[in-house]
Amino acid sequence: MTDLMKHSPNSPILLTASLHVDEARKAISELVNELLQESRKFNNASDVESIALDQAINRILAEDLLSPIDVPAADNSAMDGFAFSGDCLGSGDSPVTLKIVGTAYAGKPYEGAVGPGECLKIMTGALMPHDCDTVIPQEFTESATESAVSFKQGQVKRGENRRLCGEDLQNGKAAIAAGRLLRPSDLGLAASLGIASLKVHRKLKVAILSSGDELRPLGQSLDTGSIYDSNRYSLTGLLNRLNLEIIDCGIVRDDPASLKAAFIDAASKADVLISSGGVSVGEADFTKQIMQELGDVGFWKIAMRPGRPMAFGILKPVDASSRKTLFFGLPGNPVAVMVTFYQFVRSALLQLNGASQTEPQMTQAIAQAPIRKKPGRTEFQRAIVGRGPDGKPMVKLTGSQGAGILRSMSEANCFVILPHDQGNVAAGDWVDVALFDGLL
Repeated sequence: MTDLMKHSPNSPILLTASLHVDEARKAISELVNELLQESRKFNNASDVESIALDQAINRILAEDLLSPIDVPAADNSAMDGFAFSGDCLGSGDSPVTLKIVGTAYAGKPYEGAVGPGECLKIMTGALMPHDCDTVIPQEFTESATESAVSFKQGQVKRGENRRLCGEDLQNGKAAIAAGRLLRPSDLGLAASLGIASLKVHRKLKVAILSSGDELRPLGQSLDTGSIYDSNRYSLTGLLNRLNLEIIDCGIVRDDPASLKAAFIDAASKADVLISSGGVSVGEADFTKQIMQELGDVGFWKIAMRPGRPMAFGILKPVDASSRKTLFFGLPGNPVAVMVTFYQFVRSALLQLNGASQTEPQMTQAIAQAPIRKKPGRTEFQRAIVGRGPDGKPMVKLTGSQGAGILRSMSEANCFVILPHDQGNVAAGDWVDVALFDGLL
């Protein structure tokens, strides 16, 4: 149990102090590590499965993928041009003129010999003859006929434009390391090695629910004071991006008995439970009470905007043969749900599922207009990033940044992340940006 989680549920450290975002992230990572260590007493074989290559996108590789071949399998040309021995290169100013003795194509090697003063017309990917070690690109030649080619001295050095056998990958060496969240390029690399299936970690089972008497399912008419439940749909989309198994536990009423029954049911089925709503200090927020009965949890005020109230901990197993269930109690506001998922939940899910890289990739852009910011909290502003007239990345906010304005997320393509000690941002300042969608 992490130091923060060791405090009693009534500890003022958990209830009144506002944790920095980095402190909360560190505590979550430490608890996930403890869960991973405890899981070793279970049958880990069931946590790995072999799946077809075309089904492996966004799955996490369970063991190093070893190359069964050298890549390239033999020396070959990196250019369309002419292959010859570097001995033909002189040291003076006179052009080099070589006799063309044949042509080599990719997949159709030249079988003859290439002697002194001779060369071979060669295509990209074609095998290099044993007596050739250099390729002059076609565009660097001055004149070429059917029988001879000339080029100036200094246009190429000995050994250039030749790809050596095994220079990309060597037989038996790791092509992709375990823990990789597999991308399209990884699937292409595996296919280039002739590998048709991969061993990946089992998909985590993630249960989601929304709590609140005011929530209504889609298809039901709204009465006074009620709203449609959007959070489960946002969470479903976020979890599908990670290719996880989702258990939808629906909407749960604001009463302890219903909430307790839902938590027990979810814990019996899932590795992780994510709830939204019910984690503030209102009279109808029963998550804290239920978690004190069913597990260990820290209720935190986090120095961030949006998403200040959040709960995190574990649900104890129903029997000794079961695993503990990781629990996240997210705020009820729609934007705060997505921000806290991005900042805390996503990385924890990847870590728990065996990923080696869990943090989102960051970049920077220039603020197109001033941004108001109070020091003392981390802020996640919804924004649109693009290119300015000078080609530099520019970012502008989507408008009002209220935690309940889901349109601010829908219109945005990134977060502007303003760190804890940051004050106001002036137009023209560089700011940290986290893109919603990766390129690959």
